[in-house]
Amino acid sequence: MSDSRVPNSSSGQGSGGRRRSWAELLAGRVKRQKYNPERAQKLKESAVHLLRSRQDLSALLLEVEGVQCKKLCLSNLIDCGSSEAHANHSSSFIGSALQDQASRLGVPVGILSATMVASGVGQICVAPVDPSHPVLLTVEQRKKLSSLLEIAQYLLAHNMFSRLSFCQELWKIQNSLLLEAVWHLHVQSIVSLQELLESHPDMRAVGAWLFRNLCCLCEQIEASCQHDDVARAMLSDFVQMFVLRGFQKNSDLRRTVEPEKVSQVAVDVLQRMLIFALEALAAGVQEESSTHKTLRCWFSVFSGHTLGSVISTDSQKRFFGQTLTQILTHSPVLKASDAVRMQREWSFARTHPLLTALYRRLFVMLSAEELVGHLQQVLETQEVNWQRVLSFVSALVVCVPEAQQLLKDWVAHLMAQAFESCQMDNMVTAFLVVRQAALEGPSAFQSYADWFKASFGSARGSHGCSKKALVFLFKFLSDLVPFESPRYLQVHILHPPLVPSRYRSLLTDYISLAKTRLADLKVSIENMGLYEDLSSAGDIAEPHSQALQDVEKAIMVFEHTGKIPVTVMEASIFRRPYYMSHFLPALLTPRVLPKVPDSRVAFIESLKSADKIPLSLYSAYCQACTAAGAKPEVISAQVAVISERLRDALGHSEDDISVEIAKIQLSIDAPRLEPREHTAVDLLLTSFCQNLMTASSVAPPERQGPWATLFVRTMCGRVLPAVLTRLCQLLCHQGPSLSAPHILGLGALAVHLGESRSVLPEVDVGPPAATVGLPVPELFKSLLTCRTRDSLLFCLKFCVAAISYSLCKFPSQSLGILCSCLSSGLIKKFQFLVLRLFPEARQPLSQEDTASLSWRPLYLPSADWHRAALSLWTHRTFQELLKGEDAQLTYQDWLHLELEIGPEADVLSDTESSRSYGRSENSDLFFGGHRGNECIISRLQEMAADLELQQDPSASPGHSPSKGHFLYGIFHRRLQGLISGWGVAASLQRQRELLMYKRILLRLPSSVLCGSSFQAQQPITARCEQFFHLVNSEMRNICSHRGALTQDITAHFFRGLLNASLRSRDPSLMVDLMLAECQTKCPLILTSALLWWPSLEPVLLCQWRRRCQSPLPRELQRLQEGRQFASDFLSPDATPQAPNPAWLSAAALYFAIQQVGEENVRTQLKKLDCEREELLVFLFFFSLMGLLSSHLTPNSTLGPLKALEVCAAVLECLEKRKIPWLALFQLAESAKPPRAQVLTLGVSPSTANRQRCPELSEPPLVVADTRLGCLLLRVAPDQHTRLLPFAFYSLLSNFHEDAAMREEAFLCVAVDMYLKLVQLFVAGDTSTVSPPAGRSLELKGQGDPVDLITKARLFLLQLIPRCPKKNFSHVTKLLADRADCDPEVSTALRSRQQAAPDTDLCQEPRLF
Repeated sequence: MSDSRVPNSSSGQGSGGRRRSWAELLAGRVKRQKYNPERAQKLKESAVHLLRSRQDLSALLLEVEGVQCKKLCLSNLIDCGSSEAHANHSSSFIGSALQDQASRLGVPVGILSATMVASGVGQICVAPVDPSHPVLLTVEQRKKLSSLLEIAQYLLAHNMFSRLSFCQELWKIQNSLLLEAVWHLHVQSIVSLQELLESHPDMRAVGAWLFRNLCCLCEQIEASCQHDDVARAMLSDFVQMFVLRGFQKNSDLRRTVEPEKVSQVAVDVLQRMLIFALEALAAGVQEESSTHKTLRCWFSVFSGHTLGSVISTDSQKRFFGQTLTQILTHSPVLKASDAVRMQREWSFARTHPLLTALYRRLFVMLSAEELVGHLQQVLETQEVNWQRVLSFVSALVVCVPEAQQLLKDWVAHLMAQAFESCQMDNMVTAFLVVRQAALEGPSAFQSYADWFKASFGSARGSHGCSKKALVFLFKFLSDLVPFESPRYLQVHILHPPLVPSRYRSLLTDYISLAKTRLADLKVSIENMGLYEDLSSAGDIAEPHSQALQDVEKAIMVFEHTGKIPVTVMEASIFRRPYYMSHFLPALLTPRVLPKVPDSRVAFIESLKSADKIPLSLYSAYCQACTAAGAKPEVISAQVAVISERLRDALGHSEDDISVEIAKIQLSIDAPRLEPREHTAVDLLLTSFCQNLMTASSVAPPERQGPWATLFVRTMCGRVLPAVLTRLCQLLCHQGPSLSAPHILGLGALAVHLGESRSVLPEVDVGPPAATVGLPVPELFKSLLTCRTRDSLLFCLKFCVAAISYSLCKFPSQSLGILCSCLSSGLIKKFQFLVLRLFPEARQPLSQEDTASLSWRPLYLPSADWHRAALSLWTHRTFQELLKGEDAQLTYQDWLHLELEIGPEADVLSDTESSRSYGRSENSDLFFGGHRGNECIISRLQEMAADLELQQDPSASPGHSPSKGHFLYGIFHRRLQGLISGWGVAASLQRQRELLMYKRILLRLPSSVLCGSSFQAQQPITARCEQFFHLVNSEMRNICSHRGALTQDITAHFFRGLLNASLRSRDPSLMVDLMLAECQTKCPLILTSALLWWPSLEPVLLCQWRRRCQSPLPRELQRLQEGRQFASDFLSPDATPQAPNPAWLSAAALYFAIQQVGEENVRTQLKKLDCEREELLVFLFFFSLMGLLSSHLTPNSTLGPLKALEVCAAVLECLEKRKIPWLALFQLAESAKPPRAQVLTLGVSPSTANRQRCPELSEPPLVVADTRLGCLLLRVAPDQHTRLLPFAFYSLLSNFHEDAAMREEAFLCVAVDMYLKLVQLFVAGDTSTVSPPAGRSLELKGQGDPVDLITKARLFLLQLIPRCPKKNFSHVTKLLADRADCDPEVSTALRSRQQAAPDTDLCQEPRLF
């Protein structure tokens, strides 16, 4: 209590007295007072209370006398970076010191140690934290906490730690306590989460605290924070504990913990999270907002993966059941009448994707019987939120087919109960549930019209048992009328309940009321179609359009049964106005009759035989058909005139027309037409589209005659190349902007071009498609891309138009003829898009689902492409077409199409993508895809796991597949198809592709990178070779920064490395062999590990120690030592020695220097004077790469000025010690095997001279340094290597004149760098390092290529006359093919060379 002040003399502060210590004061009191057991106990309790209320425990401990105690400073105990703390304060010493203190203070050691550790946790948590991660510790905080918990574990193991006191002390600092710190206490068994929760005095307060922290944690997880693995593990552990303790029947909690209180907190937190989510969804959460991210993450915990195997199935079911109850009953504000009016807005497609995702997760755990039973129980016992109830019903019938029959049985039970006791509530529930289920279409539930007829259209219905039941039914229906949709009223009128004649007045009264309501809504009952989808949410169709659909449906039913449909027969009697005014005119549209009678002809004849078609109408139809058959000759003559005029317009002679075209050359990337060709072809295509629309308004395609075929034949001559070029422009580059008539017309055109495929030449499209010739129908597959949202939707529309037209145009043709008219690629793309975009298409098709196909609705301005696509998908002929081998969507097809979609421009959101998963019975497999392509990745994960499980169990532990992974082959082929070069477009396209590959690899098991096991004889597996090749050839240039790969792929590789090694007999040896091979074959892996070592090391240590008790393998220890060396080097007083290999130590030091402040760089780098020569040279190389990165990446952590300062400091040290460094700027030449020149990397001049003289010694560094040159090239991106001239002359002001004169190679390198810099500038490649306009002043002129070239030129012109004559021996070779870059410099060099004597020509510079 050193800061206490007492005003009397006992404080020791008299006018001349000294201040006495707390121990002396206590000693005086002991001497004056006699021993009293009661007072001793009270004193001990007071001391304990004093300790608990004391905030600065370190100061209190220091007040107690004793040398040992003064060393017991809390800040030192938790300072994991202090070697002195570890050396002087071992756990045993700390325990001994705490016992001494407890003895002196007269308090239990457990309470003292608990208070000390709690105070330490508080100090760590209140340290500056990252504001973006309010629940997570920083790396430094995590290290300190780890050190403190090691001490706590020792104290706990030696019974010197009170858990209860510790928990109580922790809650005193609740406001500053971080959730991750609490989690670490639980994971490391200091105190469990249950004990912490139980010790809190206020259950509601701790529930609110956990709720706030869990919301922050979820948001951080979705924000892809750096410590994502830790955050996800935290969330999983908390949820597991909450579910385990909140939803189990018998608690097994240990010690004195009461399960009721913990259960109360657990349930409270879970309810708070769910209520927060439901209220946010009700308020309309914006996508990608912080709340949206929180909900998305929290809903992901409703899975077996998060809950894990530690929780019983019963507990999980109770949790899911309680969640479902809360969803259905939260905020019951809507009345049943509101639900009747609004329920069409709550269909599956219109429900928020997050909510449907939550429903799906509930469906996984609970069976269909449990779900329906739970819904029934909730509706019977509680007030419900009708919006949630009905959206749940929609999701249930769509996602759980087994639930459909259960719902029907339950509804029937409700109806029976309702009529038995006239319960209006049961009636309302039954009607709402049926209508909601019917909204999802016939594949999910029977239509409302069918259900109403089945329930009330016969004497077996519950309503027919008594007058009371009939009165109840019509009262209920009458009460619904003010809230009803017109479609339901039409159903009730057209399919009225069966009523005995004596009660007919009840029915007529209701029908009058319903018709009055329809009149108020301005809807005519007479214009209603026969097969209209009465439960759909769209507008009621016009009678003419509806009649066309009715005709197609009736013909399809006639084809199946061979009889006139009952619906048509009823309409001819009971709905005669509609039948005569709309149905028959649509059926009897004139057309050219086929030679072989088709279904329509047979149907018409059957109706005529049944006297359902008036004779006058039938005779007029026959005469019109006969007249239509005489038109082809007229059409042929008109087409001939068009062909002749087209030839004149294009300037083609008759000789040109007769010349046959062998192959058409077409450029997809840049299709071009002459203005005259452009105008003529546009006129042709516009005419074709307009004619098709006009013809379709009169008759479907099969009854339009041969005009389209004849028209297309006019395009199959010399005009065909121009037509295909224009199609390329329209479909490939302007597709999304085309209107519906254009799409329909061009789709039909594609079909007729396919019809003439045998007479058409092949098309050579060049890259990126195959270079072999393509038939014209297959060309359309290449023209339709799915990279963006707009192009994907356009592709769907075009496929629907083309395939629908072909099936309607050739209804009686064989499948082989249909396939010849259509591209198999077009059919596969349609399968892919329908299954990806429409969940209902993934359900198995029943015989009733096969729909009719109508071309006519598509030509209308308001074409419903969604409905058209599903109609085509369920069409019987199309389903037969998919059974052909060529039309099936294979896994490879699906993978290529999915990878084509850009994740940032996908039409599906993250949640929609994650649920877009299914199988097609006519294809090998199908998944929807995503941002990240989550579904592809999920399937690939399954496949990878299956492949490993299928390996021969009898194989030896070291067995490994000899073949690589098929994915790398796919990657390689796709990369070959991309445009190469350094252009911006090519680079961005390649970067996007590689980022996609990286996302896929990260989602797959790590064995895809390393293999599943290693062999000592051949540690590098085929998969390793493939991954190394991908890193060296592609990722090095695109996916790396600061000389390293990104953290995620680096950690994934090392996890795979340890997994595979731990399966072998000697894991340490396998790791060492593998990493030794990495030094030469893929050094970028090692530099990446060094950069990310602070976060990578804990993961590797945990993974290794879980299986092995031995220390880390030697090669991993080298990485540890490299990072430690870099850390010690930057310490003020340390003088560490760099470990081998030197290039790794240099990389570690370079990464550490990036964290040093710009003002301290020079000071810190002064220690380089004592380092090895090789280390300095390698450090200079990495510094050069950093300099270039700072210009290429403006937002990098190392700014251009600081990067230049680092390079200058290292160069100054090299020059001071006369260490050669010029070879770094000739790496591309030095790494070539044919030239075995000596590279003097990090070799002093004396050593270099010995190497140049064979009589002194053999040059041992020739091979090694060549290998090191290759190594450095594999670390640096190619763009950095090309820009080395820019880095060279950025250091111009730091070159020493003496060095330039002394080094023979300096002039050659300087000239070479200058000429290359000029070439880069001329090619425009220096624009990537040019500073933005706003940063020119900030960079003080650095980085401007023009200024740099000017200074370099002046430097050379001043240097050349002053250089020794021997330095010009290689001028001729340097200027070969590059003399024109700068004539003045070239002239100066040649003049100086000619003045030199011949003897100098044989002297080879040191560099070469």
